[in-house]
Amino acid sequence: MNKKVVIAHRGASGYLPEHTMESKAMAFAMNVDFIEQDLVLSKDDVPIVIHDIYLDDVTDIATKYTNRKREDGRYYVVDFTFEELKTLQVTERFNPKTGKQYFSSRFAKGIGDFKIHSFAEEIAFIQGLNQSTGKNIGIYPEIKEPKFHKNEGKKITEIVLKTLADYSYTSKEDNCILQCFDAKELKRIRKELKSELFLVQLIEFEEETKNLKHFATYADGIGPWYKQILDKKIAGKWEFTSLVTEAHKLGLQVHPYTFRADKLDEFTSFDELMQTLLIEANIDGAFTDFPDLMVDFLNK
Repeated sequence: MNKKVVIAHRGASGYLPEHTMESKAMAFAMNVDFIEQDLVLSKDDVPIVIHDIYLDDVTDIATKYTNRKREDGRYYVVDFTFEELKTLQVTERFNPKTGKQYFSSRFAKGIGDFKIHSFAEEIAFIQGLNQSTGKNIGIYPEIKEPKFHKNEGKKITEIVLKTLADYSYTSKEDNCILQCFDAKELKRIRKELKSELFLVQLIEFEEETKNLKHFATYADGIGPWYKQILDKKIAGKWEFTSLVTEAHKLGLQVHPYTFRADKLDEFTSFDELMQTLLIEANIDGAFTDFPDLMVDFLNK
């Protein structure tokens, strides 16, 4: 990978409800390099494409299956079969306590007929589009919460690796990047399960940025929060932490998350955010909810 890659974060999620097939189709049409799939297991061990182990912040589960919540008041993907999950309406992400959607300017909550789908269905869809368009857009799956699944008696990692193998994703050449926040699990994928896929270690906490040498023993890249790359702004110019330089020295690619045009924080425009990180900080690619804007920016 020598060009900067655009990763459609949960699809074209700035425009359509995240992880819906419609959102993936839109991302595909935007000519991204990779489309992301977050993976959680259903009760009957089907890998489902959804951002969390919970259902109540992106579906109408609370009105359909009122009596199926756990003691903590949440509804879990793992408590429902794939057939049951397919009956749900998927919607723009919202706060289950207040019912308010998180990004008010995005696709309106409760509109449309969006459904939950399996990982296998999404792979078949992307591969079908690759065939019919002549493109070669990759997949970028994330194994969610392996510890939680293990406590539920489920082998999410083995099931995901088998699904990938079924669709001929087994090596670094196969246009698939596998990611996980759990360092122990990602290391196990490489060392114990002997996967030859391109592996990306996701990083959430500041102290993890000091473990790059260890990550480099099993991973091919890191996925930090983009703010872990920014240091301070002096006279209108950003200075950076050593994260990208250190990672590159160890041969690790750097794919930070998440570039959002409607949540700029310390930037005045989305172009400034992209210029600062993609060009000045010299990252190798990024996750974005607005893939078309990043594709256009890099084409310019």
